[in-house]
Amino acid sequence: MAADPAMSPPDPSTLRPSPSPAGEPPGGDTLNLAELFLDRRLREGRGDDPALYVAPDDEAYALTWTYAEVASLADRFARAFLKLGVRPEERILLALPDGADFVGALFGALKIGAVGVMLNPHLKESEIAALYAYSRASLAVVSASVEASFRAADEASAGGAGSRHRWPSRFLVVGSAGEPAADRGDERWHRWDEISAGLGDAPVEIFPSHPDDPALWLFSGGTTGRPKAVVQSHGAFENTTRLYAQATLAYGPRDVTLSVPKLYFGYATGSNLFFPFSVGGTAILFPERPTAARLFDRIRRHRPTILIHVPTMVQQMLGEPGAAGEDLSCLRFATSAGEALPVALYERWKKTFGVELLDGLGTAEMWHVFVTNRPGDVQPGTLGRVVEGFEIQVCDDQGAPVPDGEVGRLWVRGDSRAECYWQNARRSAEAFRGEWFVGGDLVSRDADGYVTYCGRGDDMMKVSGKWVAPREVEGCLIRHPLVEECAVVGVETPEGLLKPQAFVVAVPGASPEDLATLEDTLKTWTLEHLQPHKHPRRITLLEAMPRTHLGKIDRGALKRRAAGTDDPSSGESSG
Repeated sequence: MAADPAMSPPDPSTLRPSPSPAGEPPGGDTLNLAELFLDRRLREGRGDDPALYVAPDDEAYALTWTYAEVASLADRFARAFLKLGVRPEERILLALPDGADFVGALFGALKIGAVGVMLNPHLKESEIAALYAYSRASLAVVSASVEASFRAADEASAGGAGSRHRWPSRFLVVGSAGEPAADRGDERWHRWDEISAGLGDAPVEIFPSHPDDPALWLFSGGTTGRPKAVVQSHGAFENTTRLYAQATLAYGPRDVTLSVPKLYFGYATGSNLFFPFSVGGTAILFPERPTAARLFDRIRRHRPTILIHVPTMVQQMLGEPGAAGEDLSCLRFATSAGEALPVALYERWKKTFGVELLDGLGTAEMWHVFVTNRPGDVQPGTLGRVVEGFEIQVCDDQGAPVPDGEVGRLWVRGDSRAECYWQNARRSAEAFRGEWFVGGDLVSRDADGYVTYCGRGDDMMKVSGKWVAPREVEGCLIRHPLVEECAVVGVETPEGLLKPQAFVVAVPGASPEDLATLEDTLKTWTLEHLQPHKHPRRITLLEAMPRTHLGKIDRGALKRRAAGTDDPSSGESSG
């Protein structure tokens, strides 16, 4: 069979040299993230410095955890995991809300050389059961608040109670939610307060992980299908922390971070845990679902210096009553990722709050952000420039670089590239090509190196013989004062033609009269601002957008809704 040219990396003669490592990993042949991000702070004398402000919504204050206290909690979790028989390189599912227990359990797993698999604790039972079988985890650490769902998923898992191949082999329930949800006599289920009693306080010896050893599974943020587990190494996390957080954004020990995404999302794992911990900074954590009101409250109470943002919440904060009177002067900057940031939204944010919003692009496959705007160097409407130490190329379907200004598929390489997609050799071969990761993102790059996001290849649609990027139509819709949130997908007509269809969430407080005429209003609006072939042929009003497990708009659910096979307002999807 002839080789597919798209499966080969670009001709090396057309590319710049591969980036050289910025230094050997700490420890030479060994690197463990628990030592790098936590225990090292103790050796630096930062044991009494604040590591976490844990702020439950029903409290008027936040509980401060020092680095020494977090390290002690991590050691207790590590000892508990060893007591339960977890061995190096085995997987531990982590289904906990944001808080000290999440941090302690994650670093405890890393300390003993286990691989952390971070889950949204509010997944559906069917999704949990599928992840049990997929991960083959040795242990699941579960919040008591969602114990019932995880027990139900366990009971529904294939193999039956007596199966030798039933995963996870052990469960550890953390926290208290009143009466146990099921039989306490199941020897596979343990409770943190019982299993941790009498474990002692001696520090746990760090397992000598290699930089290439798996550290965490991150789930790809796909918006149209079941997420794939991306296997990431200890070295990848060290690399991006050094190049992006420290060298590009200048995280420092005085920084206090606050995140909209929760810690199970790799964007937040870095920005609101690993990055501040790498320099002795402080992270603000709260377990509740983020809302604009909660975020303003946290900012007033704790005065963070860095806000880890997403466009949906940017919109909600701007729409919160009294938003213009909020004081955000404590922020050095806010970052934005996860979804495209419309120029109009950026401009409203900057005008209202006076805080720079740094849009960027990252993927689970490269762990985190590798293209970004920078403090003092923001080009609205672009993703900024490549982080030094990474390299990108914009290529056509045959893998050849395209000229500046032309749209092509994004190729990226650097020392944060993942190992593979777990149990998916075909997709791994398509995406990981030599040193390069090749995903579905379409971008262009100008002569000055600024990268513009153009959508995903599977989202682009050809209408009347011309390409339409959903992002362009969405950027037009979001500028209308009645639109809170929107998404555009391609829908096939009975004649087999592809046409744009929009789904819209109206701003809070919109009048019944405005809602009744919203479709016609927005069609007129898009016809006035876009070329005729780009306007949505149908506009559907929703109470809320469907979401993937990572909180992104679930475009697959919207396409099914448009085809009449699904109801996207029925709840959260796994993506």
